[in-house]
Amino acid sequence: MNSSIDSSLTGEFSKSIWSKFRKGIEEYRLIENGDKIAVCISGGKDSMLMAKCIQRLKKYGNIDFDAEYIVMDPGYAPENREKILANAETLGLPVKLMETRIFESTAKAEKHPCFLCARLRRGWLYKTAQELGCNKIALGHHFDDVIETILMGMLYGSQVQTMMPKLHSENYKGIQLIRPLYLVRENDIIRWTEYNNLSFIQCACRITRSEGSSKRAEIKKLLCQLRETNPAVDMNIFRSVENVNLQTLISYHLGNDYHHFLDDFDKGLSIKGTNNFS
Repeated sequence: MNSSIDSSLTGEFSKSIWSKFRKGIEEYRLIENGDKIAVCISGGKDSMLMAKCIQRLKKYGNIDFDAEYIVMDPGYAPENREKILANAETLGLPVKLMETRIFESTAKAEKHPCFLCARLRRGWLYKTAQELGCNKIALGHHFDDVIETILMGMLYGSQVQTMMPKLHSENYKGIQLIRPLYLVRENDIIRWTEYNNLSFIQCACRITRSEGSSKRAEIKKLLCQLRETNPAVDMNIFRSVENVNLQTLISYHLGNDYHHFLDDFDKGLSIKGTNNFS
């Protein structure tokens, strides 16, 4: 293990990564006493950093929890597999590599292979976490993923939603999904990798590489353009899903319980403090 990499989290990147990681853990109660967490490592920069932060939290933090560092091999090329294991050794992560044939299965899908791959991977992770006695699985999504998801939902999905910091599993009782890097910016993760001379695998899927652009890539490009005139755009988007006023929505639903503004309109309820940006 390279000790300088470990110390960089509380040195050069104390404010930009470590403090935001700790804030997310505390604010959303992502990791608590008694937890056993399946830390899911894809081999990319995000999941590797997340694993390192969780390892440091376990060693030096005040939360009593356990962790299993899991690498699921969906059918990586040998060079990618070797790169993941080499990086895990450099970072001092005691990973468990488990083989699957997910890439092989999705390659046969004629429609929506990415959706099928994500579904199979998620199902495998929950099942493996359950077998290991874990009550939570940790994924490496970061703040930029959250912002992009909000915009994608609005522009392409006709809905206002966000990527939540934690979720209950619908099919695996007692297991939660958590996102410990929820408040960490992607640019800071990139800076951390460059500062420590680290190199991680990119997307290892042949299908995704061959498809070229994606909706998420379009959103990333749009955000870059918006930041040129409004540097605070990311935080404004994030705050917008924290400050939802149901009285200013045409309709909304909580599960299967649907509401429309006309339901109570004739009661004469007024809306105070509403701003018009017309």
